[in-house]
Amino acid sequence: MNGVLHREGYTMTENLFGTDGIRGEANKKLTPELALKVGKAAGIHFRRDKPGHRHRVLIGKDTRLSCYMLEQALTAGFLSAGMHVLLTGPIPTPGVAALTRSMRADLGVMITASHNSYEDNGIKLFGPDGFKLSDNAEEVIKVLMGSDCSSQLAYGEDIGRAQRIEGVDGRYVEIVKRVVPDIDFDGLRVVIDCANGAAYKVAPLALEELGAEVFALGVEPNGVNINDGCGSTKPAKLQAEVLRLRADLGVALDGDADRVLIVDEKGKVVGGDEILAIIAGKSPQLFKNGVVGTVMTNTGLERYLRQNDIPLHRAKVGDRYVLEMMREKECLLGGESSGHIILSPATTGDGLVAALQVLAVLKEAGCAMSELAHCFEPVPQILRNVRAPKELLKVPAVEQAVKAAEGKLGEGGRLIVRPSGTEPLIRLMAEGPDAQLVGSVLQELESAIEKSRY
Repeated sequence: MNGVLHREGYTMTENLFGTDGIRGEANKKLTPELALKVGKAAGIHFRRDKPGHRHRVLIGKDTRLSCYMLEQALTAGFLSAGMHVLLTGPIPTPGVAALTRSMRADLGVMITASHNSYEDNGIKLFGPDGFKLSDNAEEVIKVLMGSDCSSQLAYGEDIGRAQRIEGVDGRYVEIVKRVVPDIDFDGLRVVIDCANGAAYKVAPLALEELGAEVFALGVEPNGVNINDGCGSTKPAKLQAEVLRLRADLGVALDGDADRVLIVDEKGKVVGGDEILAIIAGKSPQLFKNGVVGTVMTNTGLERYLRQNDIPLHRAKVGDRYVLEMMREKECLLGGESSGHIILSPATTGDGLVAALQVLAVLKEAGCAMSELAHCFEPVPQILRNVRAPKELLKVPAVEQAVKAAEGKLGEGGRLIVRPSGTEPLIRLMAEGPDAQLVGSVLQELESAIEKSRY
């Protein structure tokens, strides 16, 4: 292979697995050839654990047009490695994680690019325990993809078989409903935006079965409209509908439903930090070991949790790192400002589960969502995304601009500059007591990065 996976795709010198699996533009960066190699390599790696045992892999997907193409390529790879393939059709990422574990599969695969537009796609891998693969496991698979594995493939009757499984939606809905076993949502008017993505069937169904009056948006996927003007990254339509329908709240999921944002009855967005505060504040004793956030988590949440004797632990950005720290610190709750919320025993972010927890707190409190959401005063914080390669962060002019920005923010401020793990972006976050200063500092830094591109 001469170290190259595809003429226009990834090379073996690149970081194939980002913070959330493999991701790229479908049929350019993420090709069927690459997906075939992933299936072969992952199948061989997980088959090694139990020689002679017929292994099974569960493959789910969101609603992107390219999912059909990648699903077939992955299936061929796994079959050639001697694994049986179970195909679920569209299902949320947390559904794949949960069903991989409950159905005793040896591996779970989700085909999705999460909140990205339909042109992109991705591959997320889960182990038999429902957790995302470790960095070490991903490295082993990457090495196998760059090797000649022909002698390790299956032949004759050892070649795997594929089948579509029925009843997946019902299985996942029942798993989700168990997180709020003693509460019904009768009397609550809920608008839910499913982003024309993986949860377009299961999310409205779960809410209806729990008694809510449901108004659904983003439930007409056509292969190219996932996250298009809808979902958790673009909540304007949801905000308008909540006001128009005089709903109690709105729920916005992203394309694979592993993240969530809430909209209160006044149309204001309630983000991931506020959602963590709502859930933790209801039962502080339950979360005495702490709540896990990230380096991006607002300092206002940290102060609020401290008032409730709950420590905040900060992990690297990425829900896999949040989960790793949750396990290390024995915490039951963690999440990101973007809306990835993890509640143990879940093994990945689950937007629908988090939404149900917020609804349960709201129902029990008997107040308006806007009252519930205002748990703490956020420290002024601004986020920016600059479309630029991560190599720019090593340019001397950019390094100097970062140091200058840190100096201007002073001891009371925070600055985070990092490359995105899923897109060709440099992400900036500045935080401090003076909103005007934060804005000007970030603007200067953004300009410095832009100038360094040329």
